[in-house]
Amino acid sequence: MIHKLSRNLYERLDAEFADLTTRGRIAAAEKIARAREHGDLKENGAYHAAKDEHGHMEGRIRQLESILENVEIVEPPTDGTIGFGTIVTVLYDGDELSMAERYLIGHIEERCQDNQIVAGVMSPTSPLGIALLGAKKGDTVTYAAPNGNLKVKIVETRQQ
Repeated sequence: MIHKLSRNLYERLDAEFADLTTRGRIAAAEKIARAREHGDLKENGAYHAAKDEHGHMEGRIRQLESILENVEIVEPPTDGTIGFGTIVTVLYDGDELSMAERYLIGHIEERCQDNQIVAGVMSPTSPLGIALLGAKKGDTVTYAAPNGNLKVKIVETRQQ
């Protein structure tokens, strides 16, 4: 599976991977060693907690490795259309403007870099994400939802 990532996300995940595989592994090993010094491992809560933490970290390392091995860097569109890295505000047909929802189109690991904007992450492969790709501010798109077709108007777009 190819993971499409923004350049910022790729750099962030690559840095996290490098940190976990160096400093993180060393710190985890030291923590386990210190916990072993407390005696009987069967009843040593600190040892079991350190081993659990190490296991979670190794799982994250494997997850990052899988993403970074199969990556395609996607640049955000510059022509005003919605694509990877676009923050889009949508309004469902019949809703008040105050009910508008904001999403960042991208990989689940994405997060909005702009501290002034709160946005959920929407996969570009979701039904609404597919409908939004290529659309522009002011357009209305329709997509199939479990309870029928829904229409959303694109109120605002901006690049992250």
